Amino acid sequence: MTKKIRIGVVGVGMVSDYHHFPGIALDPRAELAGLCDTNEELLQEKSRELGVDFVTTQPQELIRSDQIDAIIVATPNFTHRDICLEAAAHGVHVMCEKPLALSANEVREMYEAARDNQIVHMTAFTYRFAPSMIFMKHLLKTGVLGTPRHFRSQRFLDLPETSWGWRQYSELAGAGDLFDMTIHRIDFAIDLLGPLKSISGGVARFAERDKTQTGEPCRPSDVDDWSALIGEFESGAVGVWEGTTLARGYQLKGFGHEWAEINGSEATAVYRMHDPNHLLFGKTGGDLEPMLVPDEFLKPAGSPRDPTQGEPGTVFRYDLVWEFVSAIAENRPADPCFFDGLQAQIVADAVLQSQQDRAWIDIATEPR
Repeated sequence: MTKKIRIGVVGVGMVSDYHHFPGIALDPRAELAGLCDTNEELLQEKSRELGVDFVTTQPQELIRSDQIDAIIVATPNFTHRDICLEAAAHGVHVMCEKPLALSANEVREMYEAARDNQIVHMTAFTYRFAPSMIFMKHLLKTGVLGTPRHFRSQRFLDLPETSWGWRQYSELAGAGDLFDMTIHRIDFAIDLLGPLKSISGGVARFAERDKTQTGEPCRPSDVDDWSALIGEFESGAVGVWEGTTLARGYQLKGFGHEWAEINGSEATAVYRMHDPNHLLFGKTGGDLEPMLVPDEFLKPAGSPRDPTQGEPGTVFRYDLVWEFVSAIAENRPADPCFFDGLQAQIVADAVLQSQQDRAWIDIATEPR
């Protein structure tokens, strides 16, 4: 039997519970070999729950151990850069949650270190693995939609106005909704339609978030809870994005409202996260109607995941780990990689620059 790829997870909270631990458990080629978190109580709880003996509060100890081949980084944004640079320097493959860092300059440093040290590097753009998003890309690339003209993205959540913890401070998170949610949709668009040429955008904050969930006072938020941009692609297509965490009535069983749409010269296709196994599809003379995603697009080839099992809006996320492990096992680049994270970060940074300058911002082509 081929030796398993030993994965250490840095940051054992909600994101790892929801995405990464189930993905590792599902993949017979992978082994959860180590855990790291600064919260010692949570760390010990997860050690018992997951049956992992190697635990540490220091990422460096995990990375430098001869028991670890790869790491997944699911820690606060401001910590990503140093952890990923450490992994690259020690030849440890790394998948990192988005945003990769607090600015494009930091992400560029991470990408170049990972590239130059020839490790597998991956950005955790989870929604790329939604079956309907994969099928939409197929319809676009095979010409079914015709020439793409418009891209449209909405991500609306109905969240409480209490504290986000570290996520609500710019020195720790970089930005709010823009970096946490809209950056995913920026990546959607670039993956589907190619590089952006220029953008105009802005952010706003409506909730002070000066109290915790238990009513205790805290420092008010200084990041956005609404973000939007319009953009021109190098291809000539145009795009519109909007995201908010304060859209009342958009619960949708906890998934919120997600709508990503391409209007082509021949047809329109729409992805919705809460129903990822269907597209909406329409042509002139008709209406948008549900289209079942064909079986071959419901999961990556070779994945052991059964697409008929579990909540569709949740289980596709496990394929993130499948791609990471596959790239390591097959000695190839992961998709999406740190370069994809860099492209999205450049655009997200440009939104903040556009807000500051009240101007359109040109997006420079980034060399690989």
